[in-house]
Amino acid sequence: MADALSAIPSAVVRNLADKLYEKRKNAALEVEGIVKQLASVGDHDRITAVINMLTTEFTYSPQANHRKGGLIGLAAATVGLTSEAAQHLEQIVPPVLCSFSDQDSRVRYYACEALYNIAKVVRGDFIVFFNQIFDALCKLSADSDANVQSAAHLLDRLVKDIVTESDQFSIEEFIPLLRERMNVLNPYVRQFLVGWITVLDSVPDIDMLGFLPDFLDGLFNMLSDSSHEIRQQADSALSEFLQEIKNSPSVDYGRMAEILVQRAGSLDEFTRLTAITWISEFVKLGGDQLVPYYADILGAILPCISDKEEKIRVVARETNEELRAIRADPAEGFDIGAILSIARSQLSNDWEATRIEALHWIATLLARYRAEVLSILDDIFDTLLGALSDPSDEVVLLVLDVHACIARDAPQFRQLVVFLVHKFQVDRSLLQKRGALIVRRLCVLLDAERVYRELSTILEGEADLDFASVMVQALNLILLTSSELSELRGLLKQSLVNPAGKDLFLSLYSSWCHSPTTTLSLCLLAQAYQHAGSVIQSLLEEDINVKFLVQLDKLIRLLETPIFSYLRLQLLEPGRYIWLLKALYGLLMLLPQQSAAFKILRTRLKTVPSYSLSGEQVKRTSSGSPYSQISHHMPSGSQSSEDADRNQDTGNAHNGINFGLRLQQFEHMQHQHRMHTRSQMQSRNSTSSTFSQVL
Repeated sequence: MADALSAIPSAVVRNLADKLYEKRKNAALEVEGIVKQLASVGDHDRITAVINMLTTEFTYSPQANHRKGGLIGLAAATVGLTSEAAQHLEQIVPPVLCSFSDQDSRVRYYACEALYNIAKVVRGDFIVFFNQIFDALCKLSADSDANVQSAAHLLDRLVKDIVTESDQFSIEEFIPLLRERMNVLNPYVRQFLVGWITVLDSVPDIDMLGFLPDFLDGLFNMLSDSSHEIRQQADSALSEFLQEIKNSPSVDYGRMAEILVQRAGSLDEFTRLTAITWISEFVKLGGDQLVPYYADILGAILPCISDKEEKIRVVARETNEELRAIRADPAEGFDIGAILSIARSQLSNDWEATRIEALHWIATLLARYRAEVLSILDDIFDTLLGALSDPSDEVVLLVLDVHACIARDAPQFRQLVVFLVHKFQVDRSLLQKRGALIVRRLCVLLDAERVYRELSTILEGEADLDFASVMVQALNLILLTSSELSELRGLLKQSLVNPAGKDLFLSLYSSWCHSPTTTLSLCLLAQAYQHAGSVIQSLLEEDINVKFLVQLDKLIRLLETPIFSYLRLQLLEPGRYIWLLKALYGLLMLLPQQSAAFKILRTRLKTVPSYSLSGEQVKRTSSGSPYSQISHHMPSGSQSSEDADRNQDTGNAHNGINFGLRLQQFEHMQHQHRMHTRSQMQSRNSTSSTFSQVL
């Protein structure tokens, strides 16, 4: 202090602390002149003493006017030092920076003014304090006092000018400071940060693109700011960086891809659009770098395909097609399991378009990496089955396409049909609402005969007899009404004269026995009319219940459809098709006379021509060759009748079909159903009795 006072008159010291700005300003000019004189003679010790006095006695004083005087004095001392100021900056700058946090707004204002004047003098030497100055300016940009903000902006512009012309600036040291502040919500700070990013990116010697992953997320965060100006500035900065990425030969796509994937799910529409646009460019440019991130990228794209904003949907679809067109090698990090997992998860998306694209991805993976997908099939199989309940028919059809692709191999085919039957069993509404669609589509994709044979094999041994009955009734209705199964019906019509038709008939018969009406339908379709009559006569009193009559009603109505036109035409020759006539009359006898089905069938039978064969002809027909009705030109002796004795296995029935054994099979199955029904009734009665006792 003594050395300083010997250099600076006491009046000057006194005026530095005066409450009037003019006196402080004049005193500062005196200090400037004194320091300049000391510098000219190289007396840096006394200069150091003067600076120490200004710091300890003024800038750190509890008196506001002292602090103001100290700041203006330090600035004046720097101006006096001119080119020699650099060696004293370690003393001068810290107290000024400390004053940026002063409680008095005027002190903060003078601190900005002082640092501005100091920076103008020292220019590039100032860079060593850049991080501290940046930190201080960042805080002052959001200052509560407008004058302080204005002064900070002036200082900020000067600092930017100095940095852009300096070769001492360290971007590596600056980036952590920037990254820490990028998620600040204050709009003034955000403007300040974007301004610095833009300025530094404009400097050719500073590689901001290389550090983009460090602050990219913060820029995206600003896209949803409430201030239009900030959103615009952030968007402009991002657009510039994206253009640089397109022109750069070396970019770290991976780290940025992680950020973009998260931002693509933003609630803000503009942020989503920007993120998905960046992802689109990355997919085009990234190449091998993006292979490990394909699953994450797909997870971002698929939901955007159903976005409410059309621009986002368009970009997302284009990007999805670009990504799917890339043929990546699992050996190079392409994770098929991860992609499959993403596609599976999107099958539960609320939007149909996304679910459809997820299925397209599964189909694509199956086509390209079949062995790998099948090895992890268990991870997605249940989900794919669950998708069969999707409310969209298009989704269900695509699911079936995927299932069909999986089921090209025998083990997978068997597994599919088993799981499908189980799905129908646990979800009867699915069978009711979508059963026909599912079965018909599978028949087209996987061969109708193969599908029906497998279903029949599974249902033959089904323990849940009620479900088995319902299921075969559904399958029978599909068989009789679907255009996709016309070839299958044609084959069954040849059951008595064609080995392939016979094999199919026998295959279906074993499970169709679960329901009397489906058995009768199968016999009528196969033109096994005598056996149909035998089945009708085998029915017992308890078989004729409401469920049976409802199904019989459906059968009678089906007989009036084009599917059975051949059968109706055969009624023109009642003598030749006497077993058909007998079977139809048998059905008529089972129906209640007041039912619509009874009236329909009776009306049909009334149209049968009145002429008939003589008694001898009928006798010959019934005992000799009833199946002459099937083939007009079969060689003599090649036809044989069903065995009239149900319990006798002839072993030499028509076309190798032992109808006596088939009837035993039917009766055995119906016996199981009767026992099951009795057991259920006894169980219900027991439960009711127990409940009554409790009451």
